[in-house]
Amino acid sequence: MSKKEYSKEMLLHMYEDMLRIRKFETKLTECFMKGMLAGNIHTCIGQEAAAVGASKALEKRDFIASTHRGHGHCIAKGAKTDKMMAELFGKVTGYCRGKGGSMHVADISLGILGANGIVGAGIPIATGSGLTSKIRNTDEVTLAFFGDSASNHGTFHESINMAAAWKLPVVYLCENNGYGVSVDINTVTNTDNIAVRAKAYDIPGKTVDGNDVLAVYEAVKEAVEYAREGNGPSIVECKTYRMRGHYEGDPAEYRSKEVTEEWKKKDPIDRFRTHLLTLGMEAEELDAIEEAMDKEIEAATEFATESPYPDASEVTLDVYASDNERSVIR
Repeated sequence: MSKKEYSKEMLLHMYEDMLRIRKFETKLTECFMKGMLAGNIHTCIGQEAAAVGASKALEKRDFIASTHRGHGHCIAKGAKTDKMMAELFGKVTGYCRGKGGSMHVADISLGILGANGIVGAGIPIATGSGLTSKIRNTDEVTLAFFGDSASNHGTFHESINMAAAWKLPVVYLCENNGYGVSVDINTVTNTDNIAVRAKAYDIPGKTVDGNDVLAVYEAVKEAVEYAREGNGPSIVECKTYRMRGHYEGDPAEYRSKEVTEEWKKKDPIDRFRTHLLTLGMEAEELDAIEEAMDKEIEAATEFATESPYPDASEVTLDVYASDNERSVIR
């Protein structure tokens, strides 16, 4: 963990958010197994430090583009768990009125440009957002979350090349959990680290321990400041591990149980709790935060289950642009 000094408030907020994400997704897995959710879910259990560390390095006015494994990104950026839960339950009180579901949560007011079911699709969206900020001469920074396998898509190279050439204010953050579905990234990539590809575009690239929330925060903070000052994009790679399968119900037999057990010992929440205790914080204080998160997630689940489904009359709402919106587009 970092030796830099941070306020107690900030450290506890990081701990709270990581617990909030973990509790949220743990409850989701329970609800899914009971058949309470439509469609499937992809959890980021084990990757919470990357989401929280990166988001804490951003300001409210900044933007993120997320992935199919995006619950943690959205919550870390400020999304409320009750509206998140309602969205995943397909209820009208959700962020997208129940129409987006797990892979399409969005809220522009929070800077969440949207999760995305297409691998790597957030990378060009973030690049476009960065171009918008540059054209408008504002100082927002956009951060694109993506997985290791997305780095082998053409949009990764095309987008970063454009951002580098035009010095766009974008941070490209790779959550390298080692697998693209069942494919070991080391069998399809000729480098140990994804961040070394930054050399091809003459931009900064850094690989950090993705299970160390402070290491992620410091690396992303540096990249955000670099971008905000007009220097262009960076690549930050977070080495991490998803503790569950690619999707809920995936037995993950393609992974070694021994390796998974080793990664469990590096659990980002357990590690951070230990760090906070070494700083002199009381176990009772940390336990109280966990209890509060349990209550919040139970309340969020109750809110979602009691909320109504969208009325059938809303089937085309938010699908087609209104006359006023079309006139603006023209």
